[in-house]
This record gives sequence, structure tokens and C-alpha cells, in this order.
Amino acid sequence: MSLLVYVPRDAAAVACGADEVAAALKVAAIAAKLDIEIVRNGSRGMAWLEPLVELATPEGRIGYGPVEPEDASSLIAAFAGDGAHKLRVGKPEELPFLKKQTRLTFARVGIVDPRDLDDYKAHGGLKGLEKAIAIGPAAIVEEVTKSGLRGRGGAGFPTGIKWKTVADAKVNSKDPGPRKYIVCNADEGDSGTFADRMLMEGDPFCLVEGMAIAGVATGATKGYVYIRSEYPHAITAMNTAIEKARRANVLGKGILGSAHDFDMEVRVGAGAYVCGEETSLLESLEGKRGTVRAKPPLPAHKGLFGKPTVINNVLSLATVPVVLADGAEAYRNYGMGRSRGTMPIQLAGNINYGGLFETAFGITLGELVDDIGGGCSTGRPVRAVQVGGPLGAYFPRALFDMPFDYEAFTARDGLIGHGGIVVFDDTVDMRRQARFAMEFCGIESCGKCTPCRIGAVRGAETIDKIIAGKDVARNIAVVEDLCQTMKFGSLCALGGFTPYPVLSAIRHFPEDFHGAPHRVAAE
Repeated sequence: MSLLVYVPRDAAAVACGADEVAAALKVAAIAAKLDIEIVRNGSRGMAWLEPLVELATPEGRIGYGPVEPEDASSLIAAFAGDGAHKLRVGKPEELPFLKKQTRLTFARVGIVDPRDLDDYKAHGGLKGLEKAIAIGPAAIVEEVTKSGLRGRGGAGFPTGIKWKTVADAKVNSKDPGPRKYIVCNADEGDSGTFADRMLMEGDPFCLVEGMAIAGVATGATKGYVYIRSEYPHAITAMNTAIEKARRANVLGKGILGSAHDFDMEVRVGAGAYVCGEETSLLESLEGKRGTVRAKPPLPAHKGLFGKPTVINNVLSLATVPVVLADGAEAYRNYGMGRSRGTMPIQLAGNINYGGLFETAFGITLGELVDDIGGGCSTGRPVRAVQVGGPLGAYFPRALFDMPFDYEAFTARDGLIGHGGIVVFDDTVDMRRQARFAMEFCGIESCGKCTPCRIGAVRGAETIDKIIAGKDVARNIAVVEDLCQTMKFGSLCALGGFTPYPVLSAIRHFPEDFHGAPHRVAAE
């Protein structure tokens, strides 16, 4: 009897013991005299079930989890028998957490072998690139523009407009075709976010295809994926995928037999949070210290090495193959208002069912936290959620009817950012959360502009006075005034967005700042 078993190689699963589980399953299969093939796939995104082991059966894949190495022998016996086991969860796609999703960007993650290009193609891979080559640069840009795809890294800028700017860029009339670059920002530094990592580890060829399409669309011939050093599994996965793509002529000279050249490589960052800002990232790529550039000029006009450059987030570029393969209309049929398509939302913090949930824009914050996430893992009431990373606003339960939409969040002085949601129960001290935002900014500031470099340090000091009960009303006014200076005077979003968590904490949780702080003892 031969068994085909899937055990994730995703970093989260590995942290939960997936490598040890895979090794134990091999030993147990040998002891039971059964042939076993173990495919190290990506994670399905259900953190509470990791490691999730799946057995291929004639009826489909059956999941078991969370699995410990000591479960290996009993699992192998179950696999060889009727499949009954205490850890059996059934078909993963039938579990409510997955069944409620609309997976477009993450359609293959957890399904395919991330190191097998043939498996990628068998699940619809390269159809977008093939169509892109067939329709040509102008039509590609038009499709991406019509799809309504916006930057998934935080800013929400229309992807098609950015691509058109680079496609149309010329140095002068004597040089109609300057070298151009595609840069993928994989410097995923926000707390509570992991979608970029999951995509690169679980479906790296998708990012390769998306960057190749961007190259064809804009005339760029070289691409770079800038990955933070804390992501060794993603770095390995991307390097392996790039090498295999080159061998198959998906990258290199005349990709897929066309007249278009495009190649790419991975560059590893040192983990500076500010290098998630596009111009700091470019400085780092050029071998310099990661500091912010003043704009204009925009990177689309003068970016990497002074050349026109497309900088997009992992999720933006990985969504492009879907847009091209299925058509702009099919993609924009999802979502609401100006927020079209789907968003891979990451649920983290004090939550029962943390993980990745991809769905169309428009779902409410309450649905995500209460229905999908199942509330706090401590069993206590949810008091606050922070959306958009450490620089995102804090929202109280009173605003849980707010739809997940760029404009809706902007109207409430918040931001979607990279789609991370961190949940807090009723024991959280919002004064200390506000202080953390200032402290974080001060530590991570590149130091180039005064509002960020000095303002964050002074902000933390002033909040310390509030916590100590010193002249509270006056010091709150000082913090609010300082936030306005940082918001409008900083060179980049690090200093400019730090006021979001601070001001939202003051506005929505005033009881923690005025008088006796809100505090509930954890049981």
C-alpha cells in the first residue's frame, strides 16, 4: 500500500513541530511496512490546527490536526485502515473557516507542492503570463487598471496607474527605452501579519509569474524580491522557485518563447521596519543605509538606480495572474465601492481561530473577529482590535459594524494596511498601547526627519507622565498636538501613521487616560 501525505513546510507549521511530525510519519510507515510519499506543502492558514496533516484519498484529501510526533504510529494505522482517528477533521475545504472564504490570491496555497512547477501549472499556473504575452503590454495595463486592483501593502494606490506610469516613462527623446525595474516589497514587518510569508512559502511560482507579467507590461527586464532576513523559509522557497522558473524559460531571455526578457533575484534585508517604506527599500537595495527619500521624484519616474521602477507588495503582484487569467471583470465583481476583489486578512492576537482568511471587501469587522475568529482565546470579552499593523488605529466594539473597505476605514481615521487584525481582550491598558506606538516609532525611525526622530521619543515621555497621573489633561493636549505635527510633517508613513494608534486610543478609550484607568484583572 502506498500513501500520499501532505505535511506543511510553512514556517508557522514548522514552529509547531511539522518537521518532527514528517520525520515521525516516515519512521512509522517503515515500521508498518508501508510506502509513503510526503509532500511538504504550504499551510492552509488555520493556525490552531497546525501541523495539519492531510492524506490523499479517492474522495479527496482528509485532514488530521493538530498532530504531534507521538501521533505518527496511530495515524499511519488509521491511514492504512478506515481513516478513523481522534485528530481527523475531515476535508479541510469543508471546515467553516475555509468554506466561508473566497480564495483567489491564495487559491493554490496549501494545495500544491510549492517546489514543483508542474504541480503549479496543473492548478492553473502560468495562464495569466501566457495571456499577458498574447495581448501585449498596453492591454495588460488596461486589464489591471479595469480590475480595480489596489496596492495590498498598505497605501491602496491603484496598481494599474502605477504600472502605466512606468510603462510610459522615458528618459528623453533620444532614449525611448530606459532600463526599468520591478521591485517586490516582501519586507513584511507589521505585527499580526504573515500573508506575504505564507504566499512565498506556499505558492512562490505565483509571485514569480506576477512579477514576470509586470515586466512584460512595463518593459522592465529585471526584478528584485526584497525579503526580510527573519523569513529564511520564504527566502529558500523563492530562490528555489526562481531557479526552476529559469530552467523552464519562465524567466530569462525570451520568456515562454516570446520576445520579452525578464529575470529576477532575491535580496535579503536586515530587518529594519522602515525598509518597508518604498524609498527606504530602494536605498537598501542599492547597498545604502535604509533612509527615506523625499518625494518627488516618485519611484515610478526615478526609482532603483535612478530608473523607472514599479514597487508593489507581494499580494498585489501575486494577484495579477488571477486578474489576467480570469479577466478584469471577474475580479472586480468582488468587493464594494472602490475596494475591488478580495483581501487576504490575517487574524492574530488574543483570538480563538487565528489564521489567514481571504474574502471579498465588505465583510464587517465584527464578522471577522466574532464569527470567523471566534472571539478571544481567553474567554474574556473583546475590548479592542488594531487593524493595519503597529501603526494602525484601535477600534472599539462600537465600530464593529464597519465594513472592511479602504474608504470606510479612512472615514474612521483608520487604515487597512496589510490586512492584519490584532485582537485584545478587556484586560488591555490602552495607555500602554499608545505608548508602545511612540516607542516603536522612536526605535524604528531612520532618523532623517525631526517629527519622527524626536517626536516619537517626546511622545513616549509625555505618555509616561499621563500614566503617572501628572497634569493629565495638559499632557493629553500635548500628545494630540504632537501627533498632528508628526502626521503632517514626517517624510514617510512611519512618523505619519504613528498618530493613528495613539489618537484612536485616546478617542475611543478615554477612560484609560482620564482619571482611574480601565483595568480588569485577568482570571
